[in-house]
Amino acid sequence: MELKGLHHISIFTDNARKNFDFYTKVLGLRLVKKTVNQDDPYTYHLYYADETGSPGTTVTFFEVPNIAPNRPGRNQISAMGLRVPNDAALDYWDERLDGFQVFHSKGEMQFGRKVIRFKDADGLTIYLVSDEKNQGVAGGQPWEGSPVPPEFAIQGLGPVRFSVYKKEKTDHVLTKVMGFKRVGTYEDKERFLTVYQTGAGGTGAEIHLEARPDLEQRNLGAGGVHHVAFRVADDAEMMEWNERIAEANYPNSGFIDRYYFHSLYFREPNGLLFELATDGPGFRTDFEVEHGTYVELPPKFEGRRAEIEAHLTPLDTDI
Repeated sequence: MELKGLHHISIFTDNARKNFDFYTKVLGLRLVKKTVNQDDPYTYHLYYADETGSPGTTVTFFEVPNIAPNRPGRNQISAMGLRVPNDAALDYWDERLDGFQVFHSKGEMQFGRKVIRFKDADGLTIYLVSDEKNQGVAGGQPWEGSPVPPEFAIQGLGPVRFSVYKKEKTDHVLTKVMGFKRVGTYEDKERFLTVYQTGAGGTGAEIHLEARPDLEQRNLGAGGVHHVAFRVADDAEMMEWNERIAEANYPNSGFIDRYYFHSLYFREPNGLLFELATDGPGFRTDFEVEHGTYVELPPKFEGRRAEIEAHLTPLDTDI
């Protein structure tokens, strides 16, 4: 029983329209699902990914209007990696981000890979990571309708950074409970980070962990990461993970049907929220209606469609 890599990451935004413009028109990702927060159906839950919403390529956003901006703090998921094919793709992104007036670094090295660092419309730190030397989990299939040429397009999630107060506590969860392996360290701004991988390894299955006792405890806001999810092969393995997490005495949700996948949530000792999510059944995307205006609702909400849509701000989805 082994986690296969990163599944998705979920983030807060205060404005769905601004968020949509950045992730589709600047970053060139596909809006594969425009749905609602299943715990608050009067707000959007937006899913951006590759052509078909493959596991490991999805970035999701909960819209919370008027939420305060996120302030960096201890015990947060503090940065998100996005994978691009090679170093030449980063040269393209250097010019593209300049064209959209997105402030960014001019190429840094991170764990032996070339990266570009910038922030999204809500202030979340993002690293575009070159997959030129990657030999691990494969990337996804770029969206054919993207404004970014496929040879330069984002291929999926890359390394995710954790900034915690007690590094050894999160290390224990990753290695002793979740089966990650320590594969190296690197220095970034006079701080040392430990790199962990699972499954086939590589950028699509990687966590970067740093100790940040110097930061204060903060409440998450717009641009803050709510949780990160890891890939589980199927329901049978999910039941085994359910037992393992319960036996480790971590507070958890138990098995949850999220319609597009099945999940288990739990908090590790530093307070980070982890989700385990199955690869299936998947998004089953209807490409014609999904690229446009249709709001996809889980069956339990379909009878409330008119009521729910009346609370949602229309998005300009014409790219």
